[in-house]
Amino acid sequence: MLPVLLAIVGVGVACVAYGVLIERRWYHLVRHRLDILPTDGPPTLTILHLSDLHFVHHEPAKTIRFLASLPAADVTVVTGDFLAESEAVETVVEALRPVRGRLASWFVLGSNDYYQPRPLNYVAYFQRQRRRRRAAFGRADELAAQLVADGWQDLTNVRHTAQLDGLPVELMGLDDAHIRWQDYRVAPRRVPDRFGVAVMHSPDSAPEAASLGYDLIVAGHTHGGQVCLPIAGALVTNCSMPRRMVKGVIRMGNAILHTSPGLGTSKYAPFRFWCRPEATLLELGPRPAGI
Repeated sequence: MLPVLLAIVGVGVACVAYGVLIERRWYHLVRHRLDILPTDGPPTLTILHLSDLHFVHHEPAKTIRFLASLPAADVTVVTGDFLAESEAVETVVEALRPVRGRLASWFVLGSNDYYQPRPLNYVAYFQRQRRRRRAAFGRADELAAQLVADGWQDLTNVRHTAQLDGLPVELMGLDDAHIRWQDYRVAPRRVPDRFGVAVMHSPDSAPEAASLGYDLIVAGHTHGGQVCLPIAGALVTNCSMPRRMVKGVIRMGNAILHTSPGLGTSKYAPFRFWCRPEATLLELGPRPAGI
């Protein structure tokens, strides 16, 4: 019996070590082809989707090199949780400078940008209702101001129109639904003949955006589950979405939702398992004729 127990403990230790030392920094780029543009729009439009970077002040050079190595995109969008600690504001702004989009660079914030992260019992992630905890405010205003000064556009609870290589776009961004800061008053479409893009931190707001007629929805927050098992998938989602919708591309009515697994982790849960950190390039093309 003892050898079996020792073997189980050894496997557990090995899995944790792998998640902390290897997979957590095993970044990769994933590409998705989405034929959803109007037929009279541009032949291609590339969107680099980043999320949940969770930067610390002394972020490893490997992370910064990976960001600098990413392909140039027409649009870059970051769906929140830039920070793992407020001291990292300047670090993350500088690290993101090389990935700005050719046509536009968009962002919304997440709860870890607003509040200083605190340790949490891992068991709490499996609870349906979690007790609200007091938290100190971070440097969200400074983060947003420095990103805007560096050429990024803050989409937090706003809606407006834009042109991307001649493509008319109605663009809407929502604050973090995980802390109930989203303002749905900005969500209804005003020019539904335009291509609709919705940007949000938590995918909890995706069903509303899809029902309002947005064509493309991008979100983060879930970390793809962060800890997954073969066949079973994500153990938790940290949101109201089903586990099968915790990451990747899914169709939601007439809309396409992409939920990013993110690049980082909380500083208090520094591991990933079966869920590599990811940057995603969405390659948009014209929808097939007749659709």
